[in-house]
Amino acid sequence: MEREVRVRFAPSPTGPLHIGGVRTALYNYLFAKKLGGKFLLRIEDTDQGRFVPGAEEYIKESLEWLGIQPDESPWNPGKIGPYRQSERKGDYMQYALDLVERGHAYYAFDTSEELEAMRERLTAARVVQPQYNGITRTQMKNSLTLPAEEVQARLASGDPYVIRVKIPMKEEVRLNDMIRGWVMVHSSTLDDKVLMKSDGMPTYHLANIVDDHLMGISHVIRGEEWLPSAPLHVLLYKFFGWEDTMPQFAHLPLLLKPDGNGKLSKRDGDKLGFPVFPLNWVNQLDGDTAAGFREQGYLPDAFLNFLAFLGWNPGDEQEIFSKEELIEAFSIERIGKSGTKFDIAKAKWYNEQYIKVKSDAELAEFVIAEANKEGIEISQEVAEAAARLTKERVTFPQDLWKESKLLVVAPTTFDQDVAGKRWNKDAIKVLTKYTDLLSGFSGDFDPESAKTLLGEAAEVEEIKLGKVMQAVRLAVTGSGAGPDLMQVFSILGKEEVAKRIKFALSELKSID
Repeated sequence: MEREVRVRFAPSPTGPLHIGGVRTALYNYLFAKKLGGKFLLRIEDTDQGRFVPGAEEYIKESLEWLGIQPDESPWNPGKIGPYRQSERKGDYMQYALDLVERGHAYYAFDTSEELEAMRERLTAARVVQPQYNGITRTQMKNSLTLPAEEVQARLASGDPYVIRVKIPMKEEVRLNDMIRGWVMVHSSTLDDKVLMKSDGMPTYHLANIVDDHLMGISHVIRGEEWLPSAPLHVLLYKFFGWEDTMPQFAHLPLLLKPDGNGKLSKRDGDKLGFPVFPLNWVNQLDGDTAAGFREQGYLPDAFLNFLAFLGWNPGDEQEIFSKEELIEAFSIERIGKSGTKFDIAKAKWYNEQYIKVKSDAELAEFVIAEANKEGIEISQEVAEAAARLTKERVTFPQDLWKESKLLVVAPTTFDQDVAGKRWNKDAIKVLTKYTDLLSGFSGDFDPESAKTLLGEAAEVEEIKLGKVMQAVRLAVTGSGAGPDLMQVFSILGKEEVAKRIKFALSELKSID
């Protein structure tokens, strides 16, 4: 019987969810849906010292915003919960003790001072990476070096201890990564990691292996930063006797800074002026804040499409994908091995493409919301017209109102730079004549008729229309640039256009 595909995203609630983590969640989701499997979310909160209030809710809201809905999670539990590691605390010790009994782990009673002395001793001996391993453990206080009676006495008296994995001295650990191919590491390079801490909580290494096994995880798709830990995890599956059900591993490439030099961080975003988190974040403990893509105006579908291409490509020229199309096209084989440079310009491009194809009715909601923030009421009809007029010109939905506000609010001031260069006697003549023609016009004032009348005004005054067009725009909008002017005229109507021109003629009459 073929094994069910079950993948998991397992973030820690220690702060806002970095977009690298969001990408990991997305790839897990796409992989599961492509193969008809399940996507689980597990909160890895065993490190209570780093727990940040609100972080779990942030993870949930971020995934909901993007439509990456887990099939099983703390807020949508399945049959193999709980889905928070802290709620499974009582289960981990038995597995650690099982490894001790099997001879694959041991008790270590070393104090922090003794551990520091060991590191100093190794550093003085010019050991590049001082670590607790197959050699140094023979010189430390643990159940491998102490008499069995003393070990039992220490345990009985409540002496603090940790449980460490016992890495074999001469073994080649092999891992067939789905992205990187065969990875081989000699066990002599590994250290005896702590599996159970002195406070009774498991470390990531033990907890995630046990949880993945109990939850039937078939594939572990995670960031490249976990690749150095993968050999230990392979050994743990072997030590537990779970080799037959060990998941396949895939380690995703890093998200790099825009210049390619190093991993993308919040500091990079702050320095270069873009977010690295999906939503705005406020740390409840210290008040630290971070900007989010959602609040800056990125559409969830556009952001999802952008994220998918940060490390993966479909193998053809197509760049715009719906979520359903991403599911259909996705494959682990088309994920690259090397890191991917983060390109905020590409994120903006995606946003622009998604705005262009949204309906006027959908975009009108953004126009109305932004107008209301300024205390301005705007009808659905005008809002839709504004969206239609400006959606080809904007990067963010909130810009629709900025670009179309001129449809509702007549200018009271004028761009003086444009006025100084373009407002002259010719412009005044054409505009004056245009108002005369408008007053006598009784037909449908559409863009074509608006332009025809303007051309007639210029022709009567024997002035080339191109010479005064920027002045015409200035008179009606207050600016020298903007959306299609004849479309603007048509939406405003001939009375409003004439009214605005007359106001401009009176305000700018002193300029020659």
